[in-house]
Amino acid sequence: MATLTIKNIPDELHERLKERAKQHRRSINSEVIVCLEQVLGAAPIDPAALLARIRARRQAMSQIYVTDEDLRAAKNEGRP
Repeated sequence: MATLTIKNIPDELHERLKERAKQHRRSINSEVIVCLEQVLGAAPIDPAALLARIRARRQAMSQIYVTDEDLRAAKNEGRP
């Protein structure tokens, strides 16, 4: 894995990063990696593979059928 050193970080940005890391219970280093992944995208998306996964899930779910009555009963379960 590569190492990256960031210099001359403005104090305000460093404080915001520290606070964000604390909120997420991560180290500052881990928080920086998460931020970079969110901005740059963790991995390129292969549209064909994504569509294949979606189609497989849709096929697997085609045998699941929930009626309005089922939904109402689940929603009202445990209510007085």
